[in-house]
Amino acid sequence: MTPVIPQDPDTLKQVVTREVAALRTAARQDAGVRLDHRPAAGPTEEGAPAAACPCGTGDGPGHTCSTRDEGHDPWACVCATLPAIPVSAALLVPVRDEDGRAVDFTVRAGNHVRSVEWLDAPDRQTGRRLLEVQPGAAAGGLIDALAGVLDTGRALHSYALDYTEQRSDGLHRARLLYEAASCRDQVLATWRPARNRTEMLSLDAQYIASMGWGTWDLLSGETTWSEGLHAIFRTEQGRPLSLVELCDAVLLDDVPRLAKMLTALLDGEEPPGAEIRFGVLGEIRTLHLVAHPVIARDGLPWALHLIARDLTSQVRSRQRLAATRRQSDRLRDEAVAERRVATALREAILPTHSVELAQQGLSVAAVYLPAEDAPVGGDWYKCRVLPDGRILLAIGDACGHGLGAVARMAQQRHGLAGLAHAPGTDAGQLTTWLNELVCGDPSAQTATGIIGHIDRAHDFRWASAGHPAPLLLREGTASKLDADHRGPLFGVLPGHEYTTASVPLRPGDLLLLYTDGLVERRGEDIGEGIESLRRVLVACEGLGAQGAMDRIVAEFTPEDNEDDTCLVAVRLD
Repeated sequence: MTPVIPQDPDTLKQVVTREVAALRTAARQDAGVRLDHRPAAGPTEEGAPAAACPCGTGDGPGHTCSTRDEGHDPWACVCATLPAIPVSAALLVPVRDEDGRAVDFTVRAGNHVRSVEWLDAPDRQTGRRLLEVQPGAAAGGLIDALAGVLDTGRALHSYALDYTEQRSDGLHRARLLYEAASCRDQVLATWRPARNRTEMLSLDAQYIASMGWGTWDLLSGETTWSEGLHAIFRTEQGRPLSLVELCDAVLLDDVPRLAKMLTALLDGEEPPGAEIRFGVLGEIRTLHLVAHPVIARDGLPWALHLIARDLTSQVRSRQRLAATRRQSDRLRDEAVAERRVATALREAILPTHSVELAQQGLSVAAVYLPAEDAPVGGDWYKCRVLPDGRILLAIGDACGHGLGAVARMAQQRHGLAGLAHAPGTDAGQLTTWLNELVCGDPSAQTATGIIGHIDRAHDFRWASAGHPAPLLLREGTASKLDADHRGPLFGVLPGHEYTTASVPLRPGDLLLLYTDGLVERRGEDIGEGIESLRRVLVACEGLGAQGAMDRIVAEFTPEDNEDDTCLVAVRLD
């Protein structure tokens, strides 16, 4: 029958508690029982427990060392046992000042164990002052701590000293732990590194790999955690979480996964690894857990070993990457939608060429080339027959790309269409009025443009607002129209009066209007681009408006447009 996996922390804790209690009951049946009837130590005459002799051989009625046997030095026994101590050890004699205060110690004897590689062994320091052989002890307060052992009689336990010493080969530092005890007027001291090399490598590995391990003794209830596991769960050293407390830390949605792992371990099985989330000081941490039980001969688990690796940073990176991908997808979808809307809008507002122009003896070709990084922009043109018989010919470039530029383009183009129907207006007046329209809109940006009329006599009268001058192809020669009358950009100078220039068109002439996206290149003077366009236009001699447009697009337009481009070619047939 498949066991029911707990789905909430309380049920899981009940299962863990019940299973552990059952394991202890089963183990207790075969456990040996210690009968501890240790006799109490008899008091001395002063009422204090009897103290052992420094020689370590006892202090019973038959013991004759110490002061009861003149000529016998009990400390010689201590000195003789120093080599058996596995850490650095020394017998220290205080050096007192005139007031009787211990200000230093002399090394009476020591063993051969070095605490760190760059410190001498204590047996090489015999007969010398402690501050001479360990000069870094003064700054760490070690002398005062050892003096306190003499003054109070209390032993010193795990006294941590960041021992720093300047040696001939450089500056060295090690954290040392000192233990000390006194008898009469001497001190037996030991010291060792806070961690040996293996422990340091293990600790470094835990922090580098963001991992840690723990052991839960199911019989005694003792729990042991590595420093890495303490760091993951942000717990104090020596205060690991029990299995029950671990159940309280797991996220509710991940309780079944932890329950499946723990129930398998308590059944003596080795479950597969699992990613489980825990709440740690208000944040969610994702851990990859692998564990196995320690099985006794009776087949029952008596301890659990667990290794945890913190995957929180990787999970957060994956979440950020997923969010970035979602944002990229959203922006891509928005760009597609923008392109679709803008293209439809441009097709709706850019004009087609009516037969009315052909009736006036003109053939017209136009093209719009979007920029490489934007499907639409603010370039526009207008070519239509006005009620008075003149032909309105205009081109413009609203700043920017995208829907915003399309909106500004539409505003300027439609504004011109309305103004152009005012009777008796010339191109200079239309340009002036359109400039006032742009200047009066606080949200508008600058723009350039050419506005002109071709009358029934085929004279082209035009005004310019900061726009490149048109090119005229006549009898195999292409030239730029004189633009001395050119005024400032739209939206820069309100109240400016734009003037016009006039050029007569002859049969066979080809007039080309264009925006700067065709001739402006990064790192290149715009004049060079215009000169290149002029040379291409010369090769269009004899072609109609559409043929010339196709030749220009094929031979002049680069593959990677940095700006959108609009061209209008008008040929007088």
